[in-house]
Amino acid sequence: MKSGLLTGIQKTLVITALILPGIFVALPVMVLITGSVMDRYELKDYLGPVFMEGTEFIRWKLVPDFPSFDNYGKLLFLTPQFFVLFWNSMKMVSCILAGQLLVGVPAAWAFAVYKVRAGKLLFALYVVLMLLPFQVTMLSSYLVLNRLSLLNTQQAVVLPAIFSTFPIFLTYGGFRCIPGQLFEAARVDGAAEITVFFRMGLPLGKSGILSAMVLGFLEYWNMMEQPMAFLDDKALWPLSLYLPEITWVQAGYAFCASLITLIPAAFVFVMGQDYLEQGIIYSGLKE
Repeated sequence: MKSGLLTGIQKTLVITALILPGIFVALPVMVLITGSVMDRYELKDYLGPVFMEGTEFIRWKLVPDFPSFDNYGKLLFLTPQFFVLFWNSMKMVSCILAGQLLVGVPAAWAFAVYKVRAGKLLFALYVVLMLLPFQVTMLSSYLVLNRLSLLNTQQAVVLPAIFSTFPIFLTYGGFRCIPGQLFEAARVDGAAEITVFFRMGLPLGKSGILSAMVLGFLEYWNMMEQPMAFLDDKALWPLSLYLPEITWVQAGYAFCASLITLIPAAFVFVMGQDYLEQGIIYSGLKE
């Protein structure tokens, strides 16, 4: 009886420990949702201490007193520049992910399957490059792109991202989990290397590939530093840099824009969550 009571208490503590962080994570999203459907006068009451340098505490209600969809109408029907930046984001992210598939997947296959001299050393160098933040490589990238006359073009953001080492690292783990005997058996049966790659490598290693694509989408959909460093023309900016001048009049509009920007990333995360978990497992496996 006593052990059963302890088990019940332990389950309650575990559930509480999981629910509380979930509430804190979901709370900003709830604020975005409710703020996007508030009219400007209600937002003025709640956000007045921020914009009018008041001394009162900010208060907030998760259920608006007077819901309004004027902000959505203004953003979706009266703001064409929002759609220009949305298309810029879709175009840049699609080109980056397609380029990473063409470059990163064959590179990861070569590292994982073929035994060459200094192969592990070269892969270790790739991992070290993956750990370098953008601030370290920004100057060298800027100089190279300037010599290639690519600054202030979307190629300046796309090309460096295509040759990122992170998707190679994740995809490499997926290929390493495939038993090498399968490839040897296929070669003995007369299969060419390209056949082994397309018929066996890609289907069996798709979890690592898809996890790299999911993480890549989440990273590049929200990128801010690269466009700010390499793009001067605001018409070329991605959606992640779109934010109007925030005043209490424009606060609801900013909430609405932020929420719509969040939707594609949340959709991709939910759809690719299983592959993302498998990719994280692969990246933690030792050879």
